[in-house]
Amino acid sequence: MARELGLPTPAVYAAFSGALIASALVGPWAGQAIDRHGGRVVLVGTSLLFALGLAMLGMSQGLWTMVIAWLVLGVAMGSGLYEAAFSSLVRLYGHHARGAITGITLIAGFASTVGWPISAWMETQFSWRGACFGWAIMHVLIGLPLNSLLPRAAVAAKIEKPPVDDQTQAETSSTSAPARQGLTAALLAFVFAATWFISTAMATHLPRMLEAAGSSLAAAVAIGALIGPAQVAGRLLEFGLLRNVHPLLSARLAALAHPLGVSVLLIAGPALAPAFAILHGAGNGILTIAKGTLPLALFGTQGYGARQGWLMMPARVAQALAPFLFGLALDAWGANALLLSGAIGLMAFGALMKCGKCERFILKSLQDKVISENR
Repeated sequence: MARELGLPTPAVYAAFSGALIASALVGPWAGQAIDRHGGRVVLVGTSLLFALGLAMLGMSQGLWTMVIAWLVLGVAMGSGLYEAAFSSLVRLYGHHARGAITGITLIAGFASTVGWPISAWMETQFSWRGACFGWAIMHVLIGLPLNSLLPRAAVAAKIEKPPVDDQTQAETSSTSAPARQGLTAALLAFVFAATWFISTAMATHLPRMLEAAGSSLAAAVAIGALIGPAQVAGRLLEFGLLRNVHPLLSARLAALAHPLGVSVLLIAGPALAPAFAILHGAGNGILTIAKGTLPLALFGTQGYGARQGWLMMPARVAQALAPFLFGLALDAWGANALLLSGAIGLMAFGALMKCGKCERFILKSLQDKVISENR
């Protein structure tokens, strides 16, 4: 793309980073729309928006037409990827959406396994412009009909307020609950930003990082191929063994997986690099599910879509910055750059431990409020 458009290669990546920032900004708006109207109308619209952005990208003739195309795709990403799918499921199934969320991530775990070869084939046969047009056509012929089959969401039930006589008592019993909810939301936003930073950094720099750790290029590529199956295996573990435990527990275990893999790789060297890839991939697979199930478990269904958009906003920014920042660390420290990602993973684990304490306080406050309302 850079060569044909006469642009420096970093300009193409910068445009993509701009799309991620745009997706962060549009996320809360899209989530609020799903809360109000259900996911069907939003996801049908994003199928068309993806097709439009890809067609514009395929027809771009220079810097600004490419940037505008990527911004359109950023709006589509902010309203049509995982977060929108999770919000749509919660709007349909409420507290019972966990199984469906896990099912979606199981299927989507093969996205890169299917998408990269198809993209490479289309680029070889029809050029990168033809690949853009090909994916645009698939959004119209595959994504649009599937999204249009989504059931319509029922009208959200109105929440009854407590009687006037008990209002003061109800408010007193939960005075600190909003503050604790705000702290929990901030902790979750940090967890999602931290884990997306790690995931994107590894996706971008894994072969180079493994080479710095002592692996050959061929071995690094082969080891990198383990991450996709490991992600699916982690999601199968969540769907089976961990489906009956609280999402906080599975998220904590997953957050520890990357730091544990870092320890194994830095101590044992390239001989155990496959163990690092498996641990990182499995943890990342479970954490993808946690992005949908944790807000549901901690805050409930009301306003889920809008809250999900706000919670994921820092994660989108971290995703945009991760390739550049981790690349600098890799240039400066070599394989020891993994100490940075490992430390971030441990901080995410600590934040999840703090979330558990906040959750108990919030539940106690809400239980007191319910008791007051029922008197």
